[in-house]
Amino acid sequence: MQALHDATAAAMPVQSFVADARHFRHQVAPVRHAAVERLGLWIDQLAALLLLLLLSPVMAVVALLIWRADGAPILFGHYRVGQHGRLFRCLKFRSMYRNSEQMLKDLLAQDPAARAEWERDHKLQNDPRITPIGHFLRRTSLDELPQLFNVLRGEMSLVGPRPITVAELPRYGRVRWHYLSVRPGMTGLWQVSGRNDVSYDERVELDRRYVESDSLRMRLSILWRTVDVVLHGSGAR
Repeated sequence: MQALHDATAAAMPVQSFVADARHFRHQVAPVRHAAVERLGLWIDQLAALLLLLLLSPVMAVVALLIWRADGAPILFGHYRVGQHGRLFRCLKFRSMYRNSEQMLKDLLAQDPAARAEWERDHKLQNDPRITPIGHFLRRTSLDELPQLFNVLRGEMSLVGPRPITVAELPRYGRVRWHYLSVRPGMTGLWQVSGRNDVSYDERVELDRRYVESDSLRMRLSILWRTVDVVLHGSGAR
C-alpha cells in the first residue's frame, strides 16, 4: 500500500500532462479513427494470449528456478507510466534479491561512482542486486515474459517506447509528450538498437523517432529484429 501511495503521489505531475499528451498525439501522427486504435489493441491482446499459451511451459520452468534459488515472490511489479499518464504495475520475473531496494540505497550512499552512474543512466552496469539466475534471465530477456499479461490488460503494447518510471519522465523533456501519447512496449527501437549499450539520451531519441514514424511496417520490423537480439543477447546485462 505504501508503494502505491508513493507512486500515486509522485504521479501528480504526470496527470497534468494527460490532456497535452492526447493533443500531441494528433500533431505527431495522422489522426486515427477510434476503431483503428481499438483494432490495434485487440491484435496485441490476441498475440499476447497466443504467446502466453505457447510459452507457458517455459514460464513455468523459470518460475520454478526462481523459487528454488531464492524463494517467493516469483514476479516483481514496479510502477511505470503508461499512455496518458496512467500508472500501472509493469510485471517481470524477479531477477533481484528480495532486499534489493535497501541494497541500492546502501550502495548509492557508499559508492560515489555508482551513485553518479545511477543518476546518469538509471541503471548499474555491475548491479550487485541481481541474483545468479537473474543474470541469465536478463541476458535472455526471459524476465520480461510476464509483461504479456500487461499487454492482455491493455496497459502495454508488443511494440512501443521503453516503459519508464515517474522519476524518469522529467528527463524526457519535450519528448515526454511523445511517450505519453502511446502505450509503452515490451520491445521497441531501444531494444533492437543496442539496449544497455546506448546512452540515456539516445534512448529518449529512439523513443521520439518511434512515435513520429510509427507504422505497421516498422512494428513488424522491430518484432523481427527483436528475435535476433534475444537469440544473440545483444546489449543485455
